[in-house]
Amino acid sequence: MSNNHGKPAELDHSKVQPKAPKVQELIASSKSLILATIDTEGTPNSSYAPFVNLDGSFQILVSYMARHTKNLRDGKKVSFMFIDDESASRQIYARNRLTIDSEAALVEKGGDLWNRALEALKERHGKVVDVISEMDDFIMFDLKPIKGAYVNGFGSAYFVNAALEVQDHRTGNHGAHQIDNEQN
Repeated sequence: MSNNHGKPAELDHSKVQPKAPKVQELIASSKSLILATIDTEGTPNSSYAPFVNLDGSFQILVSYMARHTKNLRDGKKVSFMFIDDESASRQIYARNRLTIDSEAALVEKGGDLWNRALEALKERHGKVVDVISEMDDFIMFDLKPIKGAYVNGFGSAYFVNAALEVQDHRTGNHGAHQIDNEQN
């Protein structure tokens, strides 16, 4: 079934009302984040890491042997995403998701942030954190948000600031294939 613009009725953005963003709920329901890093030669890499959220940024404890860890150390820029489970989505093309562009900083082992994040990681993810935090190859990064985008359905996308506050409803012609730094 099509509308008068030749688009399937389900995708007619002129009839879609944006849904209220639930950024903090999506983060709270996630135990890990999906990482997108790039190496010094420009080769992308995707991975994931369990996280905690302290002081407006996200802390991850990762193995130095992992490719994404080297990319975080060398490149400092990372995009990460939270996304609803596929099984919880009514429409696979419209899964709730939050993508955040951020800057990664190595956390000093034994410092205040290290200790607080380590305790929060133990509380959230269990005793395995005790074991891996003592391994020489595990290091911690602090991922500080710069900006982001939150999508929770067709025609329901928002710009998000560094404090993860929704700024504006995102509008635009998807058919024009606009590509910019705000896309997720």
